[in-house]
Amino acid sequence: MDHTLQQYNQEVSRCRQLFENKNTDYGTSWRILRPRSITDQIMIKALRIRSIEEKGETKVGESIEDEFIGIYNYCIIGLIQLKYWGSGREFTTTEIMALYDKELENARELMLKKNHDYGEAWREMRISSFTDLILMKINRTKQIEDNAGHTVVSEGIDANYQDMMNYSIFALITLNHA
Repeated sequence: MDHTLQQYNQEVSRCRQLFENKNTDYGTSWRILRPRSITDQIMIKALRIRSIEEKGETKVGESIEDEFIGIYNYCIIGLIQLKYWGSGREFTTTEIMALYDKELENARELMLKKNHDYGEAWREMRISSFTDLILMKINRTKQIEDNAGHTVVSEGIDANYQDMMNYSIFALITLNHA
């Protein structure tokens, strides 16, 4: 388990660094996005991964790896927007990175709990399965959004974002540490 946590932290660190660098370039321009638009951005990235997997090539230059990092970061953006959308609140770099770190930690804790219960079954999965699971979670999220955030027995949007974050990190581990 220590080995998994080390790999997980290494990949999360890459995602965090890119987010911080983009925050330096663009600030929190993403704060204008409605939560539904964030879900659509995640969908676009996941569909692009599936397209690359099926076609076997990319013509844009961004890799599958880049897209999984993008999904991870958009999920954190989504989690932040779920809490602060419509508040009009702007954040300093220090504040936004603290919010990022809080969401990162929540997802890591969830991974540790699920990894304990499932016995690292994800290590036997193919990259394409992570892609498909993310697409399924996107569809679930969109349905919950269409239901104004209400569920009868299911987890909410936040849980789906956290699962997509962890599937993205598992895919990155599989791509980089197999």
